[in-house]
Formats: sequence, C-alpha cells, structure tokens
Amino acid sequence: MYELRRWWDRFGVPFTLATLGLGTALLVRQTQAGFVMETYQWLTRPFQSKPVLPEQLATAQNNELRQRLIELESKNQKLEELLGLARSKQVKGLPAPVIGRSAGHWWQQVTLGRGTNDGVKKGAVVLSPGGLVGRVTQTTASTSRVLLLSDPSSHVGVVISRSRFMGYLRGKTGNRAVVEFFEKVPDVRKDDVVTTSSFSQLFPAGIPVGRVESVDLTKSPAPEATIELTAPINYLEWAIIYPHTPALADPQPAAPQPAASPLPEATIAPDGSSASPAPTALPSPTP
Repeated sequence: MYELRRWWDRFGVPFTLATLGLGTALLVRQTQAGFVMETYQWLTRPFQSKPVLPEQLATAQNNELRQRLIELESKNQKLEELLGLARSKQVKGLPAPVIGRSAGHWWQQVTLGRGTNDGVKKGAVVLSPGGLVGRVTQTTASTSRVLLLSDPSSHVGVVISRSRFMGYLRGKTGNRAVVEFFEKVPDVRKDDVVTTSSFSQLFPAGIPVGRVESVDLTKSPAPEATIELTAPINYLEWAIIYPHTPALADPQPAAPQPAASPLPEATIAPDGSSASPAPTALPSPTP
C-alpha cells in the first residue's frame, strides 16, 4: 500500500493528464469533433449575423434564374446568327463549338470540337457571322486547330472591294490587322470593305474580312491600312467549317417567286363606264 501511494504521488498527475488526453482524442475521433464545433458555434453566436430569411433566399434564387435566362438567350441569338450564315451559303458547312483557347495564345489559335471523323480536312476555311475567322492547320479525330486571322504569322491576300486595289493582310494580335498594298498610291478610304482576293492561295475570293479604319500612305516600303476585322474573334464561341471551294463566297440563290397571273382587262361600255368581264367558271374536279 505504501508503494502504491508513493507511486501515485510521483506519477499520479502525469498519468491523469495522459488518460484525459487519450480519452479526449478517442472522443474526437468517434464524434468527428462535433462537440468542438458546437462549442465554437455557441461561443461565436453573439457575433454571427442573422440567419438568411426566406424572402432573401427566394430573391437569390430568382436572380440566379434570371442570369441563366440571359445566358441562354445570348447563346440562342448566336446560334441563330450561325444558322443564318449557313443558310446563305451554297456550300454546306459544319457548325463547330470552340472547345479550347489558351490565354497565352488568345489571338493566335483556337480549337474546334470537330475533326476528321466529321470530314474536316487541313486547309478548311472557318467562318462566323461577320466574316472570315481563319483556316484549319491541324486535325485530330475529334478536334481541329484553327490559325486565326489575328495571328501575326497569318498572311492573306486581300482586295479593296470598291477600287479593286490589292495587298496582303497580316495579323496584329488583336481585333485589328494591317494591309500592305502592292501599289505606291492605292485608292483606299476609311470604311472601305476588304475581302479576300482572287490571288489568295489559302482562301476563296470574295469572303468578307473587315473594314478600313485608317490609312498611312507615307509608310515605307509600301502604303499600309489598319483594318478592323468584322468577325468576332475576341469572343468567338461558335464557327462554321467549310471546304476550300470557290463557291464559298457566292450567296445562296433566292428561291424563284411564282409569277402572278395577269388581271383581266376591263371593257369600256358605249356610255363610257367600265365593265369587268364575267368570271370564267372553273371545271369541276373529277372524282
């Protein structure tokens, strides 16, 4: 008994603390620290904000639904524009979503969600509502990489639609491009329409590219014009892939309208009054 009391006096306090620590650890493990969280919530309750009211929750849900509706309307409008572009072409195009775009190469290239399994080939032309976007440079089974017009390495033969003066266009890492003309004094003005030329090897002639924003005739070694690209390259989400064919620039011919039947001429009576001819009877349908 004396030995036990002596041991207790020597090791009792450390033993009790160790037992409490071990028991606390087992309790935390079994309850997943639930009592600790309850204790923390009880201590911090006076400093917490009031709970969310049902009206506030309903308002937040309505705002979320409204934002989703705006996003769906925007997507629907873009798809309608894309469908209108596809219908205006004689060549059948392949709509494709933009599934990849690097922030470091935002103005250089995009990846479309169509590939060789869909019939896409290297060199295919990519358009969007507004005009030319670029061309396909690489393909896989399900994706296509597109070199954009805004890439500085992209060179395209172009022509001024009004005056037919030609040059070549190079990207400028933005929604702008530069056209360098072949003539020393080209006839070019602000807001002139720029399209692909008939000498372009990469694109069919007549595809809209952009509009002239400014002209610098003193530029050496050749005059230059800054072009604003008409295709929405900066926020491109959908595009249409077309094969390289001269018919791509030709619009879809309008459906012929039925010719109107001529109205019967009125006869003039001897007293000067007009009289319409009697209507002809239609044949009865045969059974």
